[in-house]
Amino acid sequence: MATTLAENTSAGERTADSGSGPVPGSGRAFALLLVLTGAAGVLASWVITIDKFTLLEDPDFIPGCSLNPVVSCGNIMKSAQASVFGFPNPMLGLAAYAGVVCIGAGLLAGARYRRWFWLGLNAGALFGVGFCAWLQYQSLYNINSLCLWCCLAWVATITLFWYVTAHNVRTGVIPAPDAVRGFLGEFPWMAPVLHVGIIGMLILTRWWDFWTS
Repeated sequence: MATTLAENTSAGERTADSGSGPVPGSGRAFALLLVLTGAAGVLASWVITIDKFTLLEDPDFIPGCSLNPVVSCGNIMKSAQASVFGFPNPMLGLAAYAGVVCIGAGLLAGARYRRWFWLGLNAGALFGVGFCAWLQYQSLYNINSLCLWCCLAWVATITLFWYVTAHNVRTGVIPAPDAVRGFLGEFPWMAPVLHVGIIGMLILTRWWDFWTS
């Protein structure tokens, strides 16, 4: 994928700098990544939404992913943080992740999107990763529970954000020094792996006594 990104850089820079014309995609691998991360997010959002509505109908319902005092989806779903905008958070995810799947499918079919479109996708992914960061903090330090489906959505969103950012930097949609462009082109996986690893360490240390007991 890094090679494909590099091959598309020159054309991407010209279209991005001019502000007109479609910006090349970054090959089949990047398009598939969008489809897969979007599909993972849709799956997580769908399961959480179904369980949330079931819980509203039956307060005694225990979601299948409530495995122990820490991994307890029910505690997450019952919290105020689970409906920040006045409706269950995963309903927002259903629409957003489905849109990502459509974008990836379009790239697989040969679509080329304009600079403003890529910037919009990057902004949406940035909002998503920021919202996930807030939810992670709430989950670990206020609700004191984890939801496995939420964790899947977190990983999908983080991966999506960093790969879209790498694409936009490498194609010139987002101006950046050559060194940064080269690094993100050669090692686009490093940022999401580090990001997810930090979250994993926070989860491990937050409930260290429980995991080791």
